[in-house]
Amino acid sequence: LLVRFWIIAGVGLLAAAAGFAVSKFVVTPTYESTTKIYILNKSESTTVTYSDVQMGTQLTKDYAELINSRYVLEEVIEELSLADIEYEDLLDQVSVHTPTDTRIVSITVTDTEPQQAMEIADCIREVAGEHIQNVMDIDAVNVVEEANLPTEKAGPSVAKWTLIGGIIGVFLVCVIVLVHYLLDDTIKTSEDVERYLGLSTLALIP
Repeated sequence: LLVRFWIIAGVGLLAAAAGFAVSKFVVTPTYESTTKIYILNKSESTTVTYSDVQMGTQLTKDYAELINSRYVLEEVIEELSLADIEYEDLLDQVSVHTPTDTRIVSITVTDTEPQQAMEIADCIREVAGEHIQNVMDIDAVNVVEEANLPTEKAGPSVAKWTLIGGIIGVFLVCVIVLVHYLLDDTIKTSEDVERYLGLSTLALIP
């Protein structure tokens, strides 16, 4: 490996350059738009009790399931006329996060078009809000933050692809060099002559 260090380093640099080129010019960039809602299951009294806060925190996972439900996403597809997108495809584009000890639900949509990502996120928020109210029998779903229009791409990460490309290139060359070394059974030194042939070396021709 030390003898072939420059070959390994050269191939690693070429692989890193390939990863950079693919991520920069070949792979279609994606954009993320995020909207947030606030859900609190109030009791009949006008004051918010500690049990209301606890109950809202415990139910955030239920809200996430409702947001990702087939009813909500198919309704979004119909409202936005996304004929080329199926339920499973849209489900892969949507991620729902519920930070610990909060009643805020974050809905993030990933798409190749920034405008469409924002429109889908807002539509999911509206449809899911109504669906959650009907299913969970709560008072209201408040909008914390409307979906943003992303201006910078979320992926692919050029630095990450470049690093991965370099690592893969170095790893593959190291494997090839080691395999070639292990399979090479040619005699190279006078010690090999004595070990495998049982003969003494009389002279060496440099």
